[in-house]
Amino acid sequence: MPELPEVETVRKTLTAQVQGKKIESVDVIYPNIVSGDVDQFKAQLQGQTIEKIDRIGKYLLLRLSHQLTIVSHLRMEGKYRLVSSQTPIQKHEHLSILFTDGTQLRYDDVRKFGRLQLVETGRERVETGIRYLGYEPNQAEFTSAYFYQALQKKKKNIKNTLLDQSIVSGLGNIYVDEVLWLSHIHPLTKAQDLTKAQVLSLHQAINEEIKLAIELNGTTIRSYHDSNGNEGQFQNFLHVYGKQGKPCERCQTTIEKIKVNGRGTSFCPNCQVVKNDG
Repeated sequence: MPELPEVETVRKTLTAQVQGKKIESVDVIYPNIVSGDVDQFKAQLQGQTIEKIDRIGKYLLLRLSHQLTIVSHLRMEGKYRLVSSQTPIQKHEHLSILFTDGTQLRYDDVRKFGRLQLVETGRERVETGIRYLGYEPNQAEFTSAYFYQALQKKKKNIKNTLLDQSIVSGLGNIYVDEVLWLSHIHPLTKAQDLTKAQVLSLHQAINEEIKLAIELNGTTIRSYHDSNGNEGQFQNFLHVYGKQGKPCERCQTTIEKIKVNGRGTSFCPNCQVVKNDG
């Protein structure tokens, strides 16, 4: 958390709030939140205007004048909010951008896992973690044929394969559990053992679930809010994530929860059966 739908929702709400604003100064309260030299980061942002906000996978890209881009990864619990400059700094607010109109963009992160990196625009796919990302759901290049061929090269289980972002980007724990349930695929099934029919079903589920989750402004389980402070609504449409101990809505078998590479993983032991020895 947050995953692609949540980050896309933040992008849209943040765009409406800060696009066109000019930066007067920057205060970095927790230096480790910035990748690179903090003083240089602050100096280069002064006088810049936020021209637009893009998104790649789970990364936000704040496009600035003078060909600079802030690449922001929210990680587990990072969030933005726009406030008056008179608003007291809160405990978990680690960075503040003051605009010339007297408003401030605050970055809040309870776990301090999020990072901001300033790069030359156009270099984000070279100098940041974006260079490791696969295609996004519903992107033209994310075809079922590409997906099948890419999975054929992966010996690890499908849950970890979808989480590692290298084949398809933007999926985290929630949406991986959901699309595997929709596709009747056990999370421990080896990626390379999936049949073409299973991959086609999984490909469709990924595209449809991410599209719907974006339309519903993401999923709020614990702490996710957009930059307006609003919760998402997709949590009302979850089938398996967080449903352990409850009956599967398809077959009424009790949903189970296991650990896969340290991640809590919910599935139906009747609908989702391992098709290999792994």
